[in-house]
Amino acid sequence: MALKETLQQLGAEQNNPCVTISFNTHRARPKNAQDKILLKNLLKEAKDRVTKEYDKKSVESLLNKISTIKDEIDWNANLDSLHIFLSNDTKEVVKSPWEATTNRVNVSPRFAIRPLIKAYNRSEPYLIMVLSQSEVNLYEAVNDGIIQEIKNEDFPFTENIPYTLYPEKLGDAKYVDDLVRNFFNRIDKALVKVHSETDLNCVVVSTNTNYSFLMQVADKPSVYHGYVTVNYNKSAPHQVVKQTWKFIEELQSKRRTKDINTVKDAVSRGNVLTDLNEIYKAAVEGRGELLVVHQDFKQPVVMTEHNSFDLVDDVSTPGAIDDITSKIAWEIISKKGRVIFTQQEEINDLGEIVLKTRY
Repeated sequence: MALKETLQQLGAEQNNPCVTISFNTHRARPKNAQDKILLKNLLKEAKDRVTKEYDKKSVESLLNKISTIKDEIDWNANLDSLHIFLSNDTKEVVKSPWEATTNRVNVSPRFAIRPLIKAYNRSEPYLIMVLSQSEVNLYEAVNDGIIQEIKNEDFPFTENIPYTLYPEKLGDAKYVDDLVRNFFNRIDKALVKVHSETDLNCVVVSTNTNYSFLMQVADKPSVYHGYVTVNYNKSAPHQVVKQTWKFIEELQSKRRTKDINTVKDAVSRGNVLTDLNEIYKAAVEGRGELLVVHQDFKQPVVMTEHNSFDLVDDVSTPGAIDDITSKIAWEIISKKGRVIFTQQEEINDLGEIVLKTRY
């Protein structure tokens, strides 16, 4: 199931109790052996809490899943964190390339989906176009992984590479310039065609000169995120995508900074909330446009009447929701708003949680 669909399914579920287990993992041996031990301890904590807080017969299916889920995980395919969602009706395991803030067990009427929101917000599909000396290749990527090489009537380009035709004319500057421009114009039109079909923007791997030529003839410069300098000694797809992903991460950081500044600018207009109860009410009413949360901020609460709650310190308090920010985030996302979890310093002036409202 795609991450967006998983997020929608888990965010909408209300099932008392919902157990969420989040913890950091290791990608390689022998360190991933530690992950099994950690999960064993977290599952014991989950079982103890569920057994203590709920009637055993009513959670029989959930307890069975807690007992067996560890045997269903492929530990050789770990990423940087693992998130398990269990209820009487649901069993879902999500591996994420993003570290968990803490290793923890959450037992509430709803799943703690904030790790999925962070993963979804920072999971970015894009195109990579590699302009090498011998051919032009196009790849589809997500984060730091290649999904596929795109092969169609245009890609890969293996013919009519500039400087290889009519070498006797290479002294003619105008001829060379026209040759190069025509070449890059063809590439651009082929790339725009793929963009129209996939709605994906592109990072170009090339020299500065070639990228400059490409931008001069580009029909839609906005479809290009930018470029990274080609390294002909490390041009294999798995090497290239590591380089482009660093570029995308920097781009995402700039976007988050821009969003935070948007919230700051909205303070003077009076449509920014910082009180947790007011934020929750606005989220439920569909007034939440952009929620910014420090990634370390969590707050357990006990719900009261009229879409409000009391803050508590102990997550084992009867009826407590382990972290209200997860519920707030889902309310905003489900009503077409946006959510950012970040540790960027720009948020310090706003506080640990802030909401820009639509009105």
